[in-house]
Amino acid sequence: MSAARDYPPPPDVIRGRVAWVFGDDFDIDLVIGVENIKSYDAEFLRSKVMRAYDPGFADRVRPGDVIVGGRNFGYGHPHYPPMVALRDLGIAAVLAGSFSPGFWRGETYNGVPLVTVPGIAAAVATGDPVAVDWRAATVSLGDGRVLRGTPPSDRVVRVIEAGGSLKLLLAEHART
Repeated sequence: MSAARDYPPPPDVIRGRVAWVFGDDFDIDLVIGVENIKSYDAEFLRSKVMRAYDPGFADRVRPGDVIVGGRNFGYGHPHYPPMVALRDLGIAAVLAGSFSPGFWRGETYNGVPLVTVPGIAAAVATGDPVAVDWRAATVSLGDGRVLRGTPPSDRVVRVIEAGGSLKLLLAEHART
C-alpha cells in the first residue's frame, strides 16, 4: 500500500495539546516499533502506536494535538508509517528544537507542519495547551508565553497549504 493518505491542509493556527514530549535524537520508527515499519494498515498501526511509552496514548490523542521533540528529531531512516499512525490519530504538527534532514524532507513532502523552535522540549510538558501558528513559527502556551521559531520558506508554506508536495506539483502542472 502507498504511503500517501489524503490529509487536509492544517488550519492557520493549530490548537490542541502537547500529546508527548520526546528528547534529543529520537528515532521516529520507535513510535510504532521498528518491527512494524512496513505496515500502513490504520487499525494495526493504531494498536502499536506509542505502546512502549504510553499504552493509552492512542485513546488520549485528539485532533489538533502536537508532538514535541528535542534536537535532531526523527533521525534514522525516513520511514513513513510512524507519522501515518500519528496523523491518523489527529496529530497536526511536530514541534522540535531541530529535525533530522531525512525526516524533515519526507514529512514536509507529506504536508506535515514541522516547526523548528529552539528549546521547545524544555518549555512544555505532555498535556499543555498550545496554539501553533505554523507559518509564523510561533507557539503560544497556556501560561501566556510565546515561543518563536524559524518560519518555513515560501515554498514549504505552499507545500503544506496544498496538503503535500505531490498535490502541489499536480496543481502547478495543471495550470500550465
